[in-house]
Amino acid sequence: MSMLADWITGPLAYPFMQRALVVSLLVAAVCAVLSCYLVLKGWSLMGDAISHAVLPGIVIAHVAGLPLVVGAFAAGLSCALLTGYLKENSRIKEDTVMGIVFSGMFGLGLVLFTKVETDQHLNHILFGDVLGVSVRDVIETAIVAGGTLLVVLALRRDLLLYCFDPGHARTIGLPVRVLHYGLLVLLALTIVASLKAVGIILVIAMLIGPGATAYLLADRFGRMLAVAVATAMLSAAIGTLASFHIDGAPGACIVLTQSLFFGLAFLFAPRNGVLARRRVPAGTA
Repeated sequence: MSMLADWITGPLAYPFMQRALVVSLLVAAVCAVLSCYLVLKGWSLMGDAISHAVLPGIVIAHVAGLPLVVGAFAAGLSCALLTGYLKENSRIKEDTVMGIVFSGMFGLGLVLFTKVETDQHLNHILFGDVLGVSVRDVIETAIVAGGTLLVVLALRRDLLLYCFDPGHARTIGLPVRVLHYGLLVLLALTIVASLKAVGIILVIAMLIGPGATAYLLADRFGRMLAVAVATAMLSAAIGTLASFHIDGAPGACIVLTQSLFFGLAFLFAPRNGVLARRRVPAGTA
C-alpha cells in the first residue's frame, strides 16, 4: 500500500507534475463528454480531420504574434465549414471530403512550419508538451475546456437527439443546422484545449477512446457519459503519473492507458464483451 502511495505522491511533489495532472484531467473530462456524441454521430473522422487541420492556423498565429489557440481554433473551424460546403456542393461522400481537406491543410501546415523561423518545437505541437505547461496555460485550458463542457451539458438533450436521429430532431422543430455547426465549433474548441496535453496527433484518441469504451459498458446515454468521464480521467491520471516513472511522453502514456481500458471493455463487458457473447446458454442457437 505504501508503495502505491509513493508511486502516486512522488511525482506530485514537483509543481510541473501538479500542473500536468490538472491539465490532463481537464482535457480528459471535456474530451470524454464530447466523444460520446461523436461516437453516436459517427464523426470520429471529423475529429481526426480538425485535429490535423489546426497546424497551419498555429503557424500563422505565431507569425502574426497572436495566441496559438486563436489560430488553431480558426483553422479547425475553417476545416469543418469547408468540409460541410464541399459535401453539400459535390457528389463526393463526407468521409472522402474530410480526408481531402484535413490532409491538404495538414500538408500546408507542415510546409509553413519548415519555412518559418520559430522556436516552437514541432514535436510539442504534434505530440503535446503537458510537462511544460505554465500556470497561464492551466488557466487558459480551464477556461476553454470548462466553457465547452458547460455548453455541451446545457445542450445535451438536443445534441443527443440530433446525433441519434437528425430527421426526428428536424421534425419536432430543433434547429438542426445550428446544432450541426455548433457541435463542430465545440469540437474545434475541445481540440484547442487539448493541444498542450496530447498534441495534434494524439487528441483524436482522446476524442474516441472514452466514448467507445463507454458504449460497450453502458446501455443508457447518461451512464455512457459517466463511464466515459471516469475512464478518461482515470487514464489521464495513470498515464501522467506513469510517464514520470518510466520517463515517457505523458500524452502517449494517457492514450495507451485509454487503449488498455478499451481492450478490457471489449473482452469483458457484461453484455457486449467478446467473452459475454460467447457464453450462449445451451439450447439457444
